[in-house]
Amino acid sequence: MIQLNRQSTLRQRGGTALRWLIYLAPALLLYTAFMAFPLFDSVRLSFFKSGSFLSKDFVGFDNYINALRFWSAFGNTWYFFFIHMVVQNILGILFAVLLMEKGLKGTGIYRTIIFIPATLAVLVTGYLWKLILNPQWGALAILLNKLGLTQFSLPWLGDARYALTTVSLVSAWQWVGMPTMMFLAGLQNISDDMYEAADIAGATKLQTFWYITLPLLRPVIGIVTILTFVGNFNAFDVVFAMENVNGAPLYSTDIMGTLFYRVGIAGQHPVSIPDPGMGAAIATTTFLILALGSALVLRLTSESIEKQARI
Repeated sequence: MIQLNRQSTLRQRGGTALRWLIYLAPALLLYTAFMAFPLFDSVRLSFFKSGSFLSKDFVGFDNYINALRFWSAFGNTWYFFFIHMVVQNILGILFAVLLMEKGLKGTGIYRTIIFIPATLAVLVTGYLWKLILNPQWGALAILLNKLGLTQFSLPWLGDARYALTTVSLVSAWQWVGMPTMMFLAGLQNISDDMYEAADIAGATKLQTFWYITLPLLRPVIGIVTILTFVGNFNAFDVVFAMENVNGAPLYSTDIMGTLFYRVGIAGQHPVSIPDPGMGAAIATTTFLILALGSALVLRLTSESIEKQARI
């Protein structure tokens, strides 16, 4: 009897697994065809030098070694990501905490104002800010001149010292609504009993935020960090809209996205001949950085959650 029951259970499990496989097969095929295969084929292509689309010469790791010539683009991408982490996500937490304040009126209006820039197309936002920051007739220059602050009316997008910071801040301004909404959702899941206990114990708002709110928001912070990391290392359109694909001025705004497009698709100036092998090496390097960085953040986030559960 026990043996029959075991066989019946195994048959049921096998039938269930087969049904799930049938349901998942179309999505799995599409994912393999349009995601997995291009990814692995890009890795394969990164080891070849393409003389044309028909002839390819195996060059080993030469493409990766040659990609090191563009080390400034790697550094610019990390700086671009750093500005978003510091400005965008810290402002997101701040806005979320303020929106959760009891007695605050018009929270719906404030949420809409914060989130509206994220609904705009990046090309439109970049072009509008390019007009606003024009040092001759832009809205910012006119305002600074009226306030007598002409020394701050600078070519923010034309000076290599300020261009990348300016583009990063514009991008952070546009996307600050996304982490704000995520942090707001995380704050709404924190029990009011904890805040009431902290209030009874005489904790200040800063202490409550540091010892209660921030630790309980660590899972959300981890997800926001990963999304910011992936989004910034794949960024292209904001630099394209505000500067150009060459990362002007003097490649100071050149990041991984523009480097990949310029080398692998459009072709590097002055030859302007695309190098798919080099482009694949840059794309593979970006993928490895994203995979390792995301795995590290997930590891740290899961460890903090486990510590909180043990406490």
